[in-house]
Amino acid sequence: MEPDRSHRSHARNSQGDDDDLLDDPGRLESIDTGGLLRAAATAGAQVRSTAAAAEEAGLRRLTGERPRALVLLTRPGAASAAAPLLLALLGPSCPVPVVTTGSVPMWVGALDIVLANTTDPGDRELADGLARAVRRGARLVLTAPADGPVAAAVAGRAVLVVPRIEVPPGLALPRTLTAGLLLLDALGLLATDVEALAGELDREAERDHVAHESLVNPAKSLALRLTGRTPLLWGTDPVATAVAGHCAAALAAHAGVVAHAAGFHEAAALPVLCREAIRGSAETDVFSDPYEDGAPDGALPGVRPVLLGVLPDAGTESERATALDALPAADVVTADEELMVRQGDPGAAASAAAVLALRFDFAALYLGLNRGVLGRPDWLGSAGSVFE
Repeated sequence: MEPDRSHRSHARNSQGDDDDLLDDPGRLESIDTGGLLRAAATAGAQVRSTAAAAEEAGLRRLTGERPRALVLLTRPGAASAAAPLLLALLGPSCPVPVVTTGSVPMWVGALDIVLANTTDPGDRELADGLARAVRRGARLVLTAPADGPVAAAVAGRAVLVVPRIEVPPGLALPRTLTAGLLLLDALGLLATDVEALAGELDREAERDHVAHESLVNPAKSLALRLTGRTPLLWGTDPVATAVAGHCAAALAAHAGVVAHAAGFHEAAALPVLCREAIRGSAETDVFSDPYEDGAPDGALPGVRPVLLGVLPDAGTESERATALDALPAADVVTADEELMVRQGDPGAAASAAAVLALRFDFAALYLGLNRGVLGRPDWLGSAGSVFE
C-alpha cells in the first residue's frame, strides 16, 4: 500500500519541521526571540569595527615583524574555526612556521607571536598561558572583553582588540577571523582588503535576509535541502575543508544537527560513508521521506552530500572535478559567481570562505527555527547561555 503523503501539507511534518515557516518572515521574526538572525547580519559590521579597534590598539606596530613561529590558539568558540581557516589561507608556502593549539605552548618566547581570541573573560587556563607568554617576551594579539582575568593577564603588554559589537559566541567568526587577517597582513604573510571583505559579508547577509523567500534566499534554500538529512560537508580544496568544520559546528550549535566535515579525499577513504554519499547523491524524489519510506537494508537514512568550494583555480579544479564525477547530484555550495572581489585580488579566498561560513550560519539558524529548537523561551532560559 502506498504511503500517505498528504501530511506534508500540514504545518509540521514527521521530523517536527514547519513546512511553511521559512517563507513567513513575520512568524520567523516573532519566533527568533534571541535576535539571532539580526546578530548574524552584523557580520560586515563586525569586520569594520574589529579593524577600527585593532588600529586603535596599535596592531600596526607589528608591521614587518618576522616571528620564529606564529601560534594560533584554538580556545572554545570562534577561534576553533578561525585558526584552521587562517592556516589554510596561508597555505604550505608560508615562510613562517604556524602552530595551531588549544593552549599556549611551554616553548613560546621572545621570538614568537601569539594570536588569541576568547569571549570568556574568566578563562583561567588562557589567562595563565598568556601571562606566561608575556613574561617570556612573546608578542600577543588578543581579541577579548576589556575586563576579567584574561585581559588583566596581558594588561599593557599585548595588542588588546576589544569587541565593539556584541553577538552570541557562535556568530563571532567574522570578528575573530578579521583580527587574524589583520595580523597576517601586518606581518606580510597574507594581504587582505578588509573593507572589501565587509562588503561581501553585507551582500551575503542581504541575500540571506529573512524577508527573501526560499526560492531566492540561498541560506533558506540550503536549510530546506538539509532538513531531515545527515549533511556530509566535504571540501574540494583546503580552505573549503576548513570552512566545512565551522559549518558543521554551526549546524550543531543552532539546529542540533550532526554533520560530517572533511576534505573530499579524506572522505573518499571512508568506503561505507562514501557509498552512502553516492546513494544519497542519487536521490531525486523531493517527496521522499528517508524515515517513513524506508531505506535499503543497512543504509544510513537521509544522507545529504554537500561539496564546498572556495578556491576556483588550476590547483583545485581537478579535485572539484573528481568530486563531481563521484557525486554528480550532490549539492555544490560555492561563492564563485556571487563575489564582487575576484580571484587574485587581496583577500579573495578569505572573502569567499567568510561568505560560505556566513551562509551556513544563516542556514543553521533557519533550520533551528524551522525545527523548533531555537526561539522557545524554555530552551533559551535553560541552554541559551551555553549555545549562544
